[in-house]
Amino acid sequence: MKGKREEAAVGVFVCIAAALLIGTVLAVSGTFSSGGVPYHTYFKSAGGLLPGAMVRYAGMNAGKVKTVRVDPGDSTRIEIDFTVQRDIPVKTDSIAKIAALGALSDNFVELGTGTKGAPHAPPGSELKSAETIGLGDLGDVIGNLEPVANQVLQNLNQRLIELQVTTARVNDLLNDKNRAQLSSSLANVNSMLSEDRPKISASLTNVQNATAQLLPLLDNLKTTMNQANDALSHLDSVLVANNEDIRTIVVELKQTLSTASALMQQIKNSTDHNADNIDETLLNIRATTENMRELTETLKNNPSFLIRGNNVKDRKPGSQAN
Repeated sequence: MKGKREEAAVGVFVCIAAALLIGTVLAVSGTFSSGGVPYHTYFKSAGGLLPGAMVRYAGMNAGKVKTVRVDPGDSTRIEIDFTVQRDIPVKTDSIAKIAALGALSDNFVELGTGTKGAPHAPPGSELKSAETIGLGDLGDVIGNLEPVANQVLQNLNQRLIELQVTTARVNDLLNDKNRAQLSSSLANVNSMLSEDRPKISASLTNVQNATAQLLPLLDNLKTTMNQANDALSHLDSVLVANNEDIRTIVVELKQTLSTASALMQQIKNSTDHNADNIDETLLNIRATTENMRELTETLKNNPSFLIRGNNVKDRKPGSQAN
């Protein structure tokens, strides 16, 4: 009797343990859950997603994937049916994506939060989806970039060849013979500037002196013409009653004097206006002459300054740059 009681107790314990195990499995699988809000979405590729996969809302555990199948109405896309918990605020503009927490973890459906003012998505509605680039797609993208990379390398090689040609031409330009000729030419230019600079300065000084002497002469001529004009006015009043021809001659003479006076005034104005310009021109010519002299000395001592700048050390043709 005692042995039968022990066997019965062991059997009851085994049944209770089996029931607990089955209940735990069913609870984990969601069989005893109160159910969730159903939704569905579509993807070009399921990305290894399986029924029972997790659904996350902004990274939180929110539901389960129910079915993964080819869309009966469009064989080019995959239909994903899933449910989410009733307290999850899925919006009409929430975006569904296939994501993974790591390279070796299982894929799951990630739901976006949408915008704050968007309404809640009704149960059973379709959510918009966004395709995710997987490892296979990434390889295709890299493969498509290969022709572009090859073209870039070819262009780079072509530019390097052109740079080598340019370097060779620069070396030819700066050989000893050309440097000697350039130095001789610059020396000739410097000599010409040195010889002609006193002549130019003397000529400009003469122009200034002539301008200064011309201004008093113009003033005297203007005064003389005013006096002649007054005399003709008096003479006109005397002769106008006696001889019409004399009056006509006097009138024409007055007009001629007026024209000459206006012309003299224009000459004076032009001289006054250009006096400052002449002085400024003299200063510019002197500064230009001095700059040419300095440039000549610089190029004579360092001909490579024209191409490589002032701080680069000269090197012989055919040698490599440091």
